[in-house]
Amino acid sequence: MSDFLPTGIQITYLIAASLFILGLKKLGSPATARNGNVMAALGMLLAIVATLLNQQVLNYEMILLGLAIGSAVGAIAAYTVQMTQMPQMVGLLNGLGGSASALVAVAEFWRLLDSSQPIGLDVNISMLLDVFIGGITFTGSMIAFAKLQGILKGSPITYPLQQPFNVLLLIAYVVGSGFLIVNPYNLPVFLGIVGVSLLLGILFVIPIGGGDMPVVISLLNSLSGLAAAAAGFVVMNNMLIIAGALVGASGLILTQIMCKAMNRTLFSVLFGAFGGEVAGGGASDGTTDQVVRSIDPEEGAMMLGYARSVVIVPGYGMAVAQAQHGVRELADQLERMGVDVKYAIHPVAGRMPGHMNVLLAEANVPYEQLCDMEDINPQFEQTDVALIIGANDVVNPAARSDKNSPIYGMPILEVDRAKQSIVIKRGMSKGFAGVENGLFFKEKTSMLFGSAKDMVGKLVSEVKQL
Repeated sequence: MSDFLPTGIQITYLIAASLFILGLKKLGSPATARNGNVMAALGMLLAIVATLLNQQVLNYEMILLGLAIGSAVGAIAAYTVQMTQMPQMVGLLNGLGGSASALVAVAEFWRLLDSSQPIGLDVNISMLLDVFIGGITFTGSMIAFAKLQGILKGSPITYPLQQPFNVLLLIAYVVGSGFLIVNPYNLPVFLGIVGVSLLLGILFVIPIGGGDMPVVISLLNSLSGLAAAAAGFVVMNNMLIIAGALVGASGLILTQIMCKAMNRTLFSVLFGAFGGEVAGGGASDGTTDQVVRSIDPEEGAMMLGYARSVVIVPGYGMAVAQAQHGVRELADQLERMGVDVKYAIHPVAGRMPGHMNVLLAEANVPYEQLCDMEDINPQFEQTDVALIIGANDVVNPAARSDKNSPIYGMPILEVDRAKQSIVIKRGMSKGFAGVENGLFFKEKTSMLFGSAKDMVGKLVSEVKQL
């Protein structure tokens, strides 16, 4: 029996890893994402049970207490946090994952220090990397959460000699780590590099603007996975190494996709302080002599109701106003009138990867109506009306036509090619890029000013009367 148990644990880990991989595969499509999530959760359950059967686990009471508290907090959060607050929740979860991994390294160091056991070079390096990655992930995610929640301003926070100071901190970490490799039992130095890692996480995220949060969140998600993998090497747990590597790799791939969707490099996102100053291109002083065409909900309803095809473009304004259910009702009403309705999803619309997909899924929008940017752009020329709800930079034609614009070259939803466009917006404010949106001034564009939820509700009422 004693020989079978370790083998059974490793087999269970293998099954759990397979479920993780299959779950990740299914997360690639909204239609299968829920099943993928269930499969990954089942894999994690198997991994936890197998780990608890390990004879090295001694204090089951504390572990069960932690499971109970964590499960209660998670269940309450899942039921009470609104879908519009998902970016903040994801940021918190990334941070908690990073802190848990870092605490594993701290606890292992403390155990080895107390027992005076020799610290192997491999374990020592793993602990140092775990503390570094986990500490940055924790504090960086907390800053991202604060920016998303409005506790800190969303624009970049910069100060003189910011990057040189960060480099000095990084050098301090490397020097401290080198010292610990030679003298592994020095507690003050170890606590010092823990502090440096936490400080680096703060300074890493504060100069990043709110418009870059989708990239930051996916990158922090990747870092939380790498921290978990490092923790797996610290405690020699194969399951933790595999799971961490999967999260780290998938998060990094998603980060690259987000950067490509913004036509920017990861370096410029992390160190460019994008959005901190008024950008060029357009009327940078906020004034313009161009004329906008404003309509009321009755006119908007007539344009939509008598169209043959409508493409709805959701943006962060829809999320803030929590208008997704009204949008679904409007689409249903238009479909009853024979209008073909689709949704155009930009990869970086919102505050986290897939933000619009999550909101529309909450409103039970059919998956087949959700169109990626590459699929919907060729269809705009045959679209009668493009309805833009709270989106700005992702529909700005300056990205295609103005070489002086800071967003030039960024792939956009080409709504300006539609026969008519209706933009629901509170006012004429610029997007996070700080660029005037020429779409608002085109002859084919009509502005419907007001809260997205209120205006969509009025459109529904007017369409029903047609």
